[in-house]
Amino acid sequence: MPSLIDMRRRIRSVRNTQQITKAMKMVSAAKLRRAQDKAIAARPYAAMLRQILANVAEAAAQSPDSGDNALLAVRPEKRILMLVISADRGLAGGFNGNLLRMALRFAQTHSSEELTFELAGKKARDFFRKRNVRISGEYIDLFRTVKFEDAERIADSIIERYAKAEIDAVYLFVNEFKSVIAANLATTKLLPLEVPQQASHGTGTGQTADYIYEQSPGEILATLLPRYIKTQIYRALLESAAAEHAARMTAMEAATKNASEMIDKLTLTMNRVRQASITREIIEIVSGAAAL
Repeated sequence: MPSLIDMRRRIRSVRNTQQITKAMKMVSAAKLRRAQDKAIAARPYAAMLRQILANVAEAAAQSPDSGDNALLAVRPEKRILMLVISADRGLAGGFNGNLLRMALRFAQTHSSEELTFELAGKKARDFFRKRNVRISGEYIDLFRTVKFEDAERIADSIIERYAKAEIDAVYLFVNEFKSVIAANLATTKLLPLEVPQQASHGTGTGQTADYIYEQSPGEILATLLPRYIKTQIYRALLESAAAEHAARMTAMEAATKNASEMIDKLTLTMNRVRQASITREIIEIVSGAAAL
């Protein structure tokens, strides 16, 4: 049976932990609002860019001098690059674990291919460093303030390698923000680009928008394709940041609740120990008085 001093120390320790988890929940809740607004605001831009890309690609396909674009080249997927976007910190429930397990299952399924990893976030870096895989790039401390320049840096490296035929396909693994209590694990094929069909991504009537081109559609397409990839990666960073704050807020709320329940149980146990101690002292006093 633990002593009263031990019980009081344990209750004090749990209460201090509860204060920390409560503070972390409040910080994540404050950050979530801004991150959520940014992630949601980026979705219409990405959708519109995809629609424009479909229109320009259709016009370029009808132009005899458009030429071939390296980002549209389709090759057998023998050399695959996996871009995994995780968090820099833990204490977010299953946010990192679920994502990394999904990426690991993909790697095991494609073990016969030559796999290369681009890792964004300390958790992904630490996880795959221990598994003896080929890592071509590491990006950390991106989520304090998500910047488009960081997405450009990642995208430029990937685009250059794909254009030089050093890799045959690029897959993106990320937690997309769905709601405060849930994230959506997403696997997206970034390269080769699958240009959307105008029939399903057009004006709603299945008709191509009537653009007037100053440059040739092929030149515009060559500019739009890298921009589209950078936008996709930037949006993935924003989605991951929002999903991380939501997961941490939920996890810290559950931890705070568990701490409250533990404090109640420890307090009850401490009262029982104190009652037993008082009863024992009374018995000793009565026994001593009777002996006298």
